[in-house]
Amino acid sequence: MKYPRYIESYENGALERLADTAWEMLGSCALCPRRCNVNRLNDQKGYCRTGKKAVVCSYMAHLGEEPPISASKGSGTIFFSNCNMSCTYCQNFKFSQLDEGRRVEIEELAGFMLELQKQGCHNINLVTPTHIMPQILKALLLAVAKGLSIPICYNTSGYELPQVIKMLEIVVDIYLSDMRYADRQMAEKYSQAPDYPKYNQDSIKLMHRQTGIPTISEDGVIRRGLITRLLVLPNNISGTEEIARFLSSEISKDTYISLMSQYFPCNKADQIKELSRRITLEEYEDAVKIIHKYGLYNGWVQESGGLARFAGTNIKKNI
Repeated sequence: MKYPRYIESYENGALERLADTAWEMLGSCALCPRRCNVNRLNDQKGYCRTGKKAVVCSYMAHLGEEPPISASKGSGTIFFSNCNMSCTYCQNFKFSQLDEGRRVEIEELAGFMLELQKQGCHNINLVTPTHIMPQILKALLLAVAKGLSIPICYNTSGYELPQVIKMLEIVVDIYLSDMRYADRQMAEKYSQAPDYPKYNQDSIKLMHRQTGIPTISEDGVIRRGLITRLLVLPNNISGTEEIARFLSSEISKDTYISLMSQYFPCNKADQIKELSRRITLEEYEDAVKIIHKYGLYNGWVQESGGLARFAGTNIKKNI
């Protein structure tokens, strides 16, 4: 298989066929578990408030992602506006929920990808891509024809339809996915997504099947693989133990976890008692103990000062 995997898909015509199929799906949109079935080709808008055109808030060489994603030159990050979730504590609520950003043409989106590659970025990091996957694929076709050759990082909330993730097997080399909740009641209360745990876990299984345990080059850059993000929320709202048990038993003890401590009350969280504070050191340390209890030692935990470090040493190297 050629690398990135979309190169071979482009050369044999599979990428073009996939882009056409995905584009047709906009006619009765069922790209995510919401299944709004609106005609976005006619610019109708469903839950994600996005019509025919993608809406982009910003794009940049981002140095703040997990170490092998940003590495030395940055991750070519494109922040898409709007979202198929409504997290009460979202730190990016200005563009995920208040629609900050601008509508862009397919050609312009392709240009962003090429510009980020020219800047030396290690990958194209698509943040909140679920609802505009067809537009991304159309842009990718144009960008590859003009020389795009760095891998795609699919950076998602994890609220995905497995059948859509299956479509991306011929395109995506790197998955960076949240595992936000283990309990449907928590998912409904704080993100209006009661079916999140089911769709999230089923999609994580497919992401792992497609890309496996991260392969990281000698210079510290991820080439392929799945990284799961666990944001520790106050009062164990995220359900760290249940998520750790799932990853250990149904994915792999070698899976990579980014255990995040940066939660702070944002958006509407200061109005919700159980979310109105930052997490305590004890809550975070308990989360670290839990993932280690289930034999999960690959990935990153937070040190004092907010610096990430490897929680284990079982790092796959690219040969």
